[in-house]
Amino acid sequence: MKKIIRSEHDLRDAFFNELYKIAKLDKNIILLSDDFGAPSLDKFREDLAQQYYNAGISEQNMVSVAAGLALSGKKVYMYAIAPFVTLRCYEQFKIDLCSMDLPVTALGVGSGYAYSSAGPTHHAIEDIAVMRALPNLTILSPSDSVMAAAFADMSYELSGPKYIRFDRGKLPLIHSDNNDGFADGMSIIKKGSDLCIIATGTMVQRAIEVAEELAGESVDAGIIDLYRLKPVNRDLLLQNIVSAKKILTLEEHVINGGIGSIVAEILCDATVFKPLKRIAIDDQDCFSYGDREYLQRNCGLDGKTVSETILGWIR
Repeated sequence: MKKIIRSEHDLRDAFFNELYKIAKLDKNIILLSDDFGAPSLDKFREDLAQQYYNAGISEQNMVSVAAGLALSGKKVYMYAIAPFVTLRCYEQFKIDLCSMDLPVTALGVGSGYAYSSAGPTHHAIEDIAVMRALPNLTILSPSDSVMAAAFADMSYELSGPKYIRFDRGKLPLIHSDNNDGFADGMSIIKKGSDLCIIATGTMVQRAIEVAEELAGESVDAGIIDLYRLKPVNRDLLLQNIVSAKKILTLEEHVINGGIGSIVAEILCDATVFKPLKRIAIDDQDCFSYGDREYLQRNCGLDGKTVSETILGWIR
């Protein structure tokens, strides 16, 4: 198991700190915000005032403005709460960005239940399913600040539209700086002989906690961090799960269309038949209010319930 230490930066700030360095060298980088702030954004706004615009609380308009800037030769970043920069402006994202394959990166903060007590308007639990249906779009889901910073460089180099979904707050460090830029689309956190757990974002840390709990029950669980959700590195993923006895996906996302669906599609297309279990949010409305731990317990994503579910499945 990799050593876990606490990060000094949250994912968003790690990304913005790196983007700031890049933007100082390339005046064609433009950052748009929907009246949404961040401590790390202040330096960008103050030092690079000609490269920052507050679009106000008008996400649909922000996407169209971003498209126009991209058509004029700019590399554009749009920053907002995750459901606002995806679901609220979905048609504009589809027509203005994806259909023309424009170099615009949407930065969505608050994946899953990160904005827990703000309620369902602020929960990003359908974004993977919805956004991966769009053509030409790259979807990235960092699990720690090292990866988030690397995605600033990656998003600058990649062509076409991109969506990066960030969790809130400081997450434990999982990855080292020696990562080859995370070009593989997935990372092996731990190898295991009994089953393979595939997770993304904050659920990678939950998978690590669960694997340690399972080890006490003599269950050897491997872990894969699937951080590029589109396009998925199908060959590498298959190579690393084809020998697994059982496969389990773990996500703070609805069960329809998330990484469980992604893995099932890949296995089916490759005619690889393995026991697969998906632990996710059930297909139902969520109008419960509370902190993140409460919401996770409600849908069986807390560590204790996940461990019990896995033990009941494999025994």
